[in-house]
Amino acid sequence: MSVSHAADTWPDRAVRIVVPYGPGGAVDVATRKMAQMLSSQTGQSFVVENKPGATGTIGVSQVARATPDGYTLVANDTTYSLLPYIFKKLPFDPAEDLQPVSAFVFAPMALAVSADSSSHTLDDLIAQARAKPNMITYGSGGPGTTPHFAAEALGLATGVKFMHVPFKGAAEATQAVLGKVIDFQFASTTGVMGPVQGGQLRLLAVSGNKRLPVLPDVPTFAEAGVKDFGVVNWTGLWAPKGTPPDVTDRLQREIATAMASEEMKTFATKMGAEPRAADATEFRGILADSGQMWGKVVRSIGFDAK
Repeated sequence: MSVSHAADTWPDRAVRIVVPYGPGGAVDVATRKMAQMLSSQTGQSFVVENKPGATGTIGVSQVARATPDGYTLVANDTTYSLLPYIFKKLPFDPAEDLQPVSAFVFAPMALAVSADSSSHTLDDLIAQARAKPNMITYGSGGPGTTPHFAAEALGLATGVKFMHVPFKGAAEATQAVLGKVIDFQFASTTGVMGPVQGGQLRLLAVSGNKRLPVLPDVPTFAEAGVKDFGVVNWTGLWAPKGTPPDVTDRLQREIATAMASEEMKTFATKMGAEPRAADATEFRGILADSGQMWGKVVRSIGFDAK
């Protein structure tokens, strides 16, 4: 089938969405729910495949090389904005080889500890880190991911030094917190709401300028004493460069329809996220702003690109 013909009929077969991280993390959770909605709306299967590794670049590069016909997409989060700062050389050009389609499920970042952690407040955790420099451990899905830089930004803001323990994905880091292998993690609320509501994890603070209705007892970072900590994690979809506009426009409309549904509004709200969709134009602006913000953090911590 030619690409032009695909634009007329898309989707007439299964669409593959690559999640470049392990299962169970925030990107995976939000993408699987969106795939379920898109399958229902279009009558075709949207299948999620996990391709973790190398801070998401393995899965992303696979999609960058895929036929631009709308049948192979990639999901990612704020980490996509970090890739040019993490790697001196990438197997793809983030600005040229993929085109942003839509962003959705905008979730605050939260600092999570196990429910029986001795840190009951953010002040407790910071005090422990101050007393034991580089001994309080946190996990992430790998060097250069959003949770990694969020934790480093917190260290800069509070004048303490944490120890970074990388994992293959955010879900593995969550398991390490639950198993008391590490002390805490930064995570999108979407990725940890299950164990939080199940009483296994405790959130010490969330980003944003107001408390979440679903977590009224969890203070914002500002309320907990850390000002201007406004990191928000979103999930988005990209298509290979050259994907027909008819296809990306249709996909954009379907995502907007899904996010306007009561089902997705309820899903996002329960996950502590804002239930809205950003079209391609807004998404490009979000990527540009995110890149600038993380660039400042990267330079401040002296991160050494690979």
